[in-house]
Amino acid sequence: MRDLIISALAITWKDLYAEWRTKQVLSTMLIFSGLVIVTFSFAFDPTNNTVRAVIPGMIWVITIFAGILGLNRSFISEQYNDSLHGLIVSPIDPSSIYLGKFLSNFIIVLFVQIITIPLLFILFEYKMNGNILLFVLVLFLGSVGFICVGTFLAALSANSRSSEMLLPIILFPVISPIVIAAVQSTRILLIDVEEIESLFSWISLMAGYDLLFFVFCFFLFEFIMEV
Repeated sequence: MRDLIISALAITWKDLYAEWRTKQVLSTMLIFSGLVIVTFSFAFDPTNNTVRAVIPGMIWVITIFAGILGLNRSFISEQYNDSLHGLIVSPIDPSSIYLGKFLSNFIIVLFVQIITIPLLFILFEYKMNGNILLFVLVLFLGSVGFICVGTFLAALSANSRSSEMLLPIILFPVISPIVIAAVQSTRILLIDVEEIESLFSWISLMAGYDLLFFVFCFFLFEFIMEV
């Protein structure tokens, strides 16, 4: 287990360092997110209370679509110089590749959320009155579920000629439960605070989804690397 974690952290560090040097994926994700927020802020009147009902959905639209940009690149970039083959034949547990990629993708998505969500609140003149810790927990659980499935399917589709088109097609049906639960939880925290009792049912659903799919993807990753 210790060797697996060390190998995973080394892969995470490699990916984040490569991204820090090029900023290719991160800049694309931030530009896309900023464009969506600015476009919607001009399309709707931020002072209208009913318009604020779109904020929970926008948070997850930005997270999912910006995240897919990063997921697509996480394994395609390893195909240059046949680096992915080098990782497969290296003396490390194949599951550490999945864990390392999962962590790097999660950190990048988290960074995008830290920048874009405050910008969304500012442009929509939204002042949060709900529980911030619960909001952070919902963001964490929703993002973990999305990234653990997305990383697994990104590896599965990486060898396809149309991997960038294939990934969203196979990803969206699988992540539908976690996206619905995340949007509903965010809506309750930001808009309908009086429904707080039903929040914990959605949080339980997200926690169960995350645990189930993380274990599933972690143990099956070795087999899709052999495809």
